[in-house]
Amino acid sequence: MVKVSNELLGYLALLVFVFSMANGQPLVPALCIFGDSVVDVGNNNNLTTLIKANFPPYGRDFVTHRPTGRFCNGKLATDFTAEYLGFNSYPPAYLSPEAKGRNLLTGANFASAGSGLYDSTAQLYSSITLTQQLNNYKEYQKKVENMVGRDRANNIFSGGIHLLSAGSSDFIQNYYINPILNRIYSPDRFSDLLMSSYSNFIQNLYNLGVRRIGVTTLPPTGCLPAAITLFGGGSNNCVERLNRDAISFNNKLNSTSQSLLSRLPGLKLVVFDIYQPLLDMITRPTDNGFFESRRACCGTGTIETAVLCNARSPGTCSNATAYVFWDGFHPSEAANEVLAGDLLEQGITLIS
Repeated sequence: MVKVSNELLGYLALLVFVFSMANGQPLVPALCIFGDSVVDVGNNNNLTTLIKANFPPYGRDFVTHRPTGRFCNGKLATDFTAEYLGFNSYPPAYLSPEAKGRNLLTGANFASAGSGLYDSTAQLYSSITLTQQLNNYKEYQKKVENMVGRDRANNIFSGGIHLLSAGSSDFIQNYYINPILNRIYSPDRFSDLLMSSYSNFIQNLYNLGVRRIGVTTLPPTGCLPAAITLFGGGSNNCVERLNRDAISFNNKLNSTSQSLLSRLPGLKLVVFDIYQPLLDMITRPTDNGFFESRRACCGTGTIETAVLCNARSPGTCSNATAYVFWDGFHPSEAANEVLAGDLLEQGITLIS
């Protein structure tokens, strides 16, 4: 695929935003989000889990300058996506007090940090499994239908964009550290297991009337600061075996998605490649306006996330815009903005 400049992406985002504002309405009726910590906006705040981000320094650069439960210093890529689509607020965490009444008519966020395509991953961390996220979505549909009636509700579900980010936790927080799993399954076979779950999830959404779905690939997992520290054997370079597993997974994600498209009439399903854009930021940070791509901003910048990234973490950087990563696993707001531009470019068919 031809690489589009950041200037052109910004111009494209501006066009989309101006068009939606001129019409006084978002480009789609709703935005619903499923998955893991990359897109969780605070559902885990309400769980008895250690995988939380509802304390400083998380959220220090967010619009409210307060932690929300986002695993970031500020906005997530999906927050920027909501803005580009013309929404004047972000989909609320489904378990939050804000997820009620008319706030639900423009979507909701069901994601849970520590979750994955494989339900056992979420269970390890007392997070919300993807199966339960789907059950919560069914409950959400009933609430919307009760408010606006079946016909309008169906238009919201079929016209709304539904995004899924999952798979990284399955590998990094389960498979690679679980001696039972990696004895039973090769990485290739484990990917097959995840593909089965992914296929079932998309089929279930389709059966519920959903027609516009975007799913993100795995990032270059071997280049995450925490992955280099945990699995790099003392090296300061990306862990190539992890990146190979991610590439293999992404290839299967593409082929599985093509199969789903061929047998589900009317489905719009886009696989968003975040592997290459993030790898470009990591390998050529200065080309993308960054200074540091090996160390994260929080703490020592090599492993911290969740409770390890806290207000007392020594060495936390003062200017996160120079960093690709906010903590050991998650991009900074500045990196998320770049990724959101790539998502916009790749996802035009979801709003056309």
